[in-house]
Amino acid sequence: MQSRVALGIEYDGSEYYGFQKQKSTEQTIQGNLENSISKVANHSIKTFCSGRTDAGVHAFMQVVHFDTESRRSTREWVRGINSYLPHDIKVLWSKELDETFHARYSATHRSYLYRILNNQTPSALWSKRALFVPQKLDIRAMRAASKYLIGEYDFSSFRGSGCQSNSPVRTIEDIKITKKNNFITFELRANAFLLHMVRIIIGTLLMVGKREIKPVEMKNILNEKDRRIAGKTVSSSGLYFLGPKYPAKYHLPDFKDNLI
Repeated sequence: MQSRVALGIEYDGSEYYGFQKQKSTEQTIQGNLENSISKVANHSIKTFCSGRTDAGVHAFMQVVHFDTESRRSTREWVRGINSYLPHDIKVLWSKELDETFHARYSATHRSYLYRILNNQTPSALWSKRALFVPQKLDIRAMRAASKYLIGEYDFSSFRGSGCQSNSPVRTIEDIKITKKNNFITFELRANAFLLHMVRIIIGTLLMVGKREIKPVEMKNILNEKDRRIAGKTVSSSGLYFLGPKYPAKYHLPDFKDNLI
């Protein structure tokens, strides 16, 4: 009898070409994950994720599911899979669920975090985990600009050219911008995201923060639905997939439990 198993995954994406498995390289999160799960299950495994991440993007709690006829305890799945995974990809938890659960389609919303090191000098330790911006940034202006993005809109201005989504319409539920010491953190929550959407939003907010454009211009950029007038796609090094949120009936761990 087949069972459906969900896993919570944490990874540092610095050395990988994104989550999705590719024929041209073995350096993907999904490729490593499926190879490791298959060894524990003793048969070939196909995984489905809550949201694909780009090359260089990290994750606090990616969620995947797979179907298997193999019987293992939750602890055996976690310990077994981790024993085959590289040091920068790890399983946090496992849970057996019914077939109504789908890692992607059952998620009600997803959250991303972007981290900027706003300092005069770059950091060796944070070089692949935060975007270095030496210029002074106007936090209040960026917060004001971000308010124009809250709600359901056509986000074509913030959509990467290779995006395969059928619709550019998404609903951003919240954007929080905080500063602690030399780090500025952006936290975005939406029902779903387009390709490079978060990185383009951050690039545009940085234009506001550097006072290159006024906060109200964010509204015009959104309404124009033209990628050419938005900001640059910032580096993936500062981007973290915080995780998805699921209905309470599944009783899955919250990504916030994994934050420092």
